[in-house]
Amino acid sequence: MKKKNNLPSLIEKKTESEYANVKGIIFDIKRYAIHDGPGIRSTVFFKGCPLRCWWCHNPEGLRPEIEKILIEPGDKSGQQYRIIGEEKTVKSVMDEITGEVLFFDESGGGVTFSGGEPLMQPDFLKALLFFCQKSGIHTAVDTSGYAPYDIIESIIDMVDLFLYDLKFLDPELHAKYTGMDNRLIISNLKKLDGRAKKIIIRFPIIPEITGSKKNVEQISQFIASLHHTRDIDLLPYHQFAQKKYQRLNIINRMKAIPEPLPPQLLEEIKHHFESRGFRVNHGESNE
Repeated sequence: MKKKNNLPSLIEKKTESEYANVKGIIFDIKRYAIHDGPGIRSTVFFKGCPLRCWWCHNPEGLRPEIEKILIEPGDKSGQQYRIIGEEKTVKSVMDEITGEVLFFDESGGGVTFSGGEPLMQPDFLKALLFFCQKSGIHTAVDTSGYAPYDIIESIIDMVDLFLYDLKFLDPELHAKYTGMDNRLIISNLKKLDGRAKKIIIRFPIIPEITGSKKNVEQISQFIASLHHTRDIDLLPYHQFAQKKYQRLNIINRMKAIPEPLPPQLLEEIKHHFESRGFRVNHGESNE
């Protein structure tokens, strides 16, 4: 059977030891995270993303492969490099995660799988979710939603919370600023909502781009049409990743965007959503 979008086939009928030895590529594990779901969490960052959002805060997670980047220029003897990404087994990641279980239990936290895009490594993600579920660890998947729905469906019963990015309703604007249109993203979100899964919409606020009145109104109208989704995280844009773009030799398209986000704009958007009955929070973005 041909693989969809060049993504690996979903693992099936594996023994527990085989699940433990499934491998994937990550670029970080952040401990004591407080913006990636409820409580204190460990966030596992998967490498590889199908989108190219102009404002991405983790450009080191865009490419799926392990990378070597120059961090200190100079002659050959003085050059310093950093390796971004590491191939790890599910067991090795779980060994790190389970060391934080006490903090999860005390705070109502757990593990969040982010990226990049975790759905790009479905075998690895599914195996990690399997062991988290087996250990009673709360799980969240932070996703753009850009993946075949059969991948989402294969993990849906092992995910306690989806942190679902929603940037534009206009497919042309979405394609302009992310490289892909949003039809698959919208379709998958409707299906997830139809399953009554716990979903928090994550809306990045970028002045003059996603933060326009028209886009905010379109986003709120769409979410209002869903049956079970009423929680929104507002993610104000910041320039923290600027040096990453330089080191990775990636064009930073956001240099002209003002930062920090004007407080008045954040309050206006927050009031807009709250006035329509949504539960609104604001924090940091992993995009």
